[in-house]
Amino acid sequence: MTGLVAEDAPIRNASDVEAFARDCFLGATGDEVGIELEFLVFDRTATGEQVPLNRTAAVLPPLDGGSRVTFEPGGQLELSGPAGPLSEAIARMRADVDATSRALRGAGLALAGAGHDPVRPARRQLHLPRYDAMAEFLGLPYGALMMCSTASIQVNLDLGHRPSARWERAHRLGPILLAAFANSSLREGRPCGWMSGRQEVWENLDRTRTAPVPATGDPVADWTSYLLDARLMLVREGGRYRTIRDGSTFRDWLDAPVPPPTLADLAYHATTIFPPVRPRGWLEIRYLDAQHPANWPVCVAVTHALVVDDRAADTALAAAEPYAGMWLEAARCGLTDPRLRRAAEECFRAAEEALPRLGADRALTARVSAYTDRHVTTGRPPAYDLLELAGEPGPRLSAWLTEEGHA
Repeated sequence: MTGLVAEDAPIRNASDVEAFARDCFLGATGDEVGIELEFLVFDRTATGEQVPLNRTAAVLPPLDGGSRVTFEPGGQLELSGPAGPLSEAIARMRADVDATSRALRGAGLALAGAGHDPVRPARRQLHLPRYDAMAEFLGLPYGALMMCSTASIQVNLDLGHRPSARWERAHRLGPILLAAFANSSLREGRPCGWMSGRQEVWENLDRTRTAPVPATGDPVADWTSYLLDARLMLVREGGRYRTIRDGSTFRDWLDAPVPPPTLADLAYHATTIFPPVRPRGWLEIRYLDAQHPANWPVCVAVTHALVVDDRAADTALAAAEPYAGMWLEAARCGLTDPRLRRAAEECFRAAEEALPRLGADRALTARVSAYTDRHVTTGRPPAYDLLELAGEPGPRLSAWLTEEGHA
């Protein structure tokens, strides 16, 4: 997977934006996967308190799997692994997650797998200029929640020989996968009314940058229009970031009687846009809630199989197509909607059949099968584990958050 290099040449018109959008769909034609995992970090003896970011950073060990460590504004820990074949990428990331978990546990901390902080209010720890401008643009309460309280799994996939096919699959299957991996049903200790409260947060942000990109069969045209019509969030002026509050879009900037934006400005604009699927020379699948450290390989494996394997994709799309636009229902109801549950079960069985063709070992395939039986066939995604703890005495929820009460 290769990134895009933007130049400081001025953009003359929308055709230059289209050229940039086309480059976003030029990348590796293989079947590699890159994994990015976000985790909430908790103090094992005080789960209601924020863990200072520097406390987490101070105990992190060397990571032999090659993951890059970063932090989100609220102190969420992110591990970004190198791309590789499915089994290799998962094995390397698993080694890094295990090493990180052991080191944090030795310091009285724990990684928690949930898409939204179930107990603590949003509080920002990183105050970089970009984050300051972003917080001003996105506002309260949802901007703060997105930046400081949410966590996700991002699955990055090669574009393959037919980028438009993988682009469409990633979109059409989105509601089913979102529902099946919903894992953020509590907020400040109480049910939030959504199986994926993380997705509820995204639904309430600026929809010109968080709504799905239309998948009409022409991904370059669709991405071009999305880039042009997304509101400007911030612009860089020297070493500063200036928040744009007048609602103007990138298209407005092009048409304005001011110095035109450059390709570098456009590339930066693209980093401030957060649709469920984003092209960057690979596909970023961004709509999945964070999972427990034992379950994230299932999320990666199923998503990879259904987008990359043609036979699995055909079966999955036939099951999921009627519900391709049900993002809101999937986030709110999860698999309690019987239509989504039936479609999810067909998708997961197709993924199980595909995994041996993709080089997955028996252990990973068995884990996917166990997840299907526990969470999909029953219509009870991991969000239910949290719901059962709502209103329970503190020790049970604390045990869940510190990996002692959930497997």
